[in-house]
Amino acid sequence: MDSRTEVEGSMFETSHVLGALLASSPLLAQAWTRCLRANAGSASFVIDRSDDAVFVAFSGAQAAASPSGLAGGFFEPVPLCSSTHELFAPLGRGEEDDGGKPQPVLLQAGALRLFMSLYHTSEFQLLISETQNKSVVLTGHSVGGCVASLLGLYFLCSSSVQPNAPMPASLLCITFGSPLIGNETLSRVILRERWGGRFCNVVTQHDIMPRLLFCPLDSMPNQFTSLIHNLMQSRYISMHNPQCSKSKSHLPDDQKVELCQYISAHISEAAVAEQKQHMGPYRPFGNYAFCSTEGVVCMSDPLTVLKMLHLTFITSDASRSIEEQHVSYGDLISKISENLQFKKRLDFGEYETKSNYSMGVSLALEASGIGVQDTGAMEAREWLELSMCQRPKQNSASLAIKLAKVTPRRAQIEWYKALCDDDMGYYDCFKLRKAKRDGKVNLNRIKLGQFWNELLSMLQDNKLPHDFLKRDKWVNAAQFYKLLVEPLDIAEYYRCQLHKTRGHYLSHGRERRYTVFDKWWNEDKESSKKAADRKRSKFAGLTQDSCLWAKVEEARECLKNACDEKNPTKLVELWQNINGFESYVNGLIERKEVSIDVLAPRSSYSLWVNELKEMKLKQARSLPSSSVLVGVTGGM
Repeated sequence: MDSRTEVEGSMFETSHVLGALLASSPLLAQAWTRCLRANAGSASFVIDRSDDAVFVAFSGAQAAASPSGLAGGFFEPVPLCSSTHELFAPLGRGEEDDGGKPQPVLLQAGALRLFMSLYHTSEFQLLISETQNKSVVLTGHSVGGCVASLLGLYFLCSSSVQPNAPMPASLLCITFGSPLIGNETLSRVILRERWGGRFCNVVTQHDIMPRLLFCPLDSMPNQFTSLIHNLMQSRYISMHNPQCSKSKSHLPDDQKVELCQYISAHISEAAVAEQKQHMGPYRPFGNYAFCSTEGVVCMSDPLTVLKMLHLTFITSDASRSIEEQHVSYGDLISKISENLQFKKRLDFGEYETKSNYSMGVSLALEASGIGVQDTGAMEAREWLELSMCQRPKQNSASLAIKLAKVTPRRAQIEWYKALCDDDMGYYDCFKLRKAKRDGKVNLNRIKLGQFWNELLSMLQDNKLPHDFLKRDKWVNAAQFYKLLVEPLDIAEYYRCQLHKTRGHYLSHGRERRYTVFDKWWNEDKESSKKAADRKRSKFAGLTQDSCLWAKVEEARECLKNACDEKNPTKLVELWQNINGFESYVNGLIERKEVSIDVLAPRSSYSLWVNELKEMKLKQARSLPSSSVLVGVTGGM
């Protein structure tokens, strides 16, 4: 039985259930009412108290009134500058790509400007005061939603850096028809910090604004650019005068179709690019509530959200203008709420005899507004089913089972290490590769590396839970694997003489997974602090510096070069490196942070120590009066 069959037999598709729960609560209607109030007023935001909650609704009027529109770079992605870096400190750290290269967070320029102009006002301080220790709902329509999201990020970043800063007791951000505000790195940081549940982005089937930034704005035809700017302005006008929301678009029908096809094509391209890890500058984050007259579907996986933004958009609705699609959230929310009370029974047809899960997928499709006969219906079903099979908790459970299956391989390497400890240590035994058992150890080394690379790949693709790296089980398992197996990787590197063609291991041979595991361990402050504070009464089971043997190899080369070096300047530099390494290892030994295999009689380190003593004795006899060499060799 494959994983999908197992899921279908034991799980329920719940995206439509979450959507129905959200639609049946008064929260969406309450948030939309505040959005109307914010856009009808002259202030940049309004604060409204309701029972035990505080609503803060943001107006997008400033963006709509901007004469430059899209031409002024309003929707361009920009990095955090020095003035904004401190406000969004956790975002400033960014993320690393597959090659370990830092990737900065990029934010929508216009929304960031609006937020910063608000931040420097006395009204902002009033907002902070009014929301402190309260249950807060931030909301906004269109660009107002972008500002609401940035304020939500500001609150979350502040609480992460300064736990005692004035903060809401709880926080939820609800946006309506909001454009995207950040790149893939922002999406990953939000997943890393487990903030996705604080954001709910409400989107209708045919609203172009949430889908706009998948298109390259710099190459967009002029008539489309003008239309979108007019759309932003008409939305602002319609909020002041609701009668205007019923007006039809002045865009000819053929250009309207052309615009929708243009946006649809670029969303589709973005989804394909996302699967190949080459997506454009903007990416969705948080939860998305896809609304239609049939209901609401809630999703959070960025790739599934992207596909549904495309597949719901291509279901045509020629009866309503583009402007009307963007401002009709209030009517739609009311209709959904009414329909939930008189929901008809579905005719599942061919799905009748299948699992509850399959029927749940049909309910989710209907709630999203995609009919059985609509374009993209089968593709949407496949994506819903696939997302269920790849849900993070399922993947995490699967990984736990795989970890249990590879643990015997780790145990065999531990057994191998124990056999070698008393002679030359497992590093040198594996490097020489003279016994049959060495081949078995090499196979175990390779299989363990494949497991951890698979885990990192799933983590990179957001297929694991948001709090995965907060779980001590995985941080500790990765640390133990690194300490045990990396010495074998180093031995293989030098056994194959790769240092002669590529350079030494530390600079040119270390696998990315080990640098990632270093980062995990260092960020797990509690575990790393306990390890640092621990006073050992005997030598460690595993050397606490997994790269020690690579440093031994470099030290041996330095010692060999020092024997032949005639240039006094280079000789001094070599001896400084040798003495520095000697002092470093002595510190590890004194703190008992090395395993006994390091001190084994025929280990590379023990041989290096003997060679170093002989060389110092030889120099002391031949150059007793040389103050320079006596200084750099540590004297005798």
